[in-house]
Amino acid sequence: MQGKFIVIEGPDGTGKTTQARELVQALTAAGRDVEHVREPGGCPSAESIRALLVEGEPGDLLNWTEALLMNAARHELVERVIRPALDAGRWVVCDRYYHSTLAYQGGGLGLDAGRLDALIEMATGGLEPDLLLAFSLSAEDALARARAREDEEKRFEAREDSYHARVRASYAQVLRDAAARGPVAEIDASGSPKAVRERVLRAVADQFEGAL
Repeated sequence: MQGKFIVIEGPDGTGKTTQARELVQALTAAGRDVEHVREPGGCPSAESIRALLVEGEPGDLLNWTEALLMNAARHELVERVIRPALDAGRWVVCDRYYHSTLAYQGGGLGLDAGRLDALIEMATGGLEPDLLLAFSLSAEDALARARAREDEEKRFEAREDSYHARVRASYAQVLRDAAARGPVAEIDASGSPKAVRERVLRAVADQFEGAL
């Protein structure tokens, strides 16, 4: 039996990483065999590329270099981890996927959508999620959360506010397009982590009967 592929998307600071862990724990407790991955990263080769992308200063990479590296890491993850896991009947929970490239490199950096689509197709081979969980939070709260994190992965957060505004605006169109390709559940990421967790689990249970 083919596994299920769940993607969690949304701007920085919406709590995706925390809720991905919570979802993995809930699915595992329900007896599912779950692979938890992130983008960029998720396997050793892609994690090496991640360091180039998320550390350092905003101007360290040219815009198309950033997009190419994102999709190189994505291809490694899809072919080395995600496809094999799904083929083995495992569930995969992925913190970000190609929708982020469309919002961040497309909307945020203004890169050509057609060329990005071609890169994404090469990287993913057309693999779409069985469910996309789209997190939303006010711009002020999300950016404040993202910039308050204490780690070295601040290259994206350090960009100007206008960049983040373009990313958020782009996400709206990205999610509308995604809904034409497969199931999308919008998740209100405001409130306590427990409240958000309940919304996530409800959306997953609604999409996959008997999963939890």
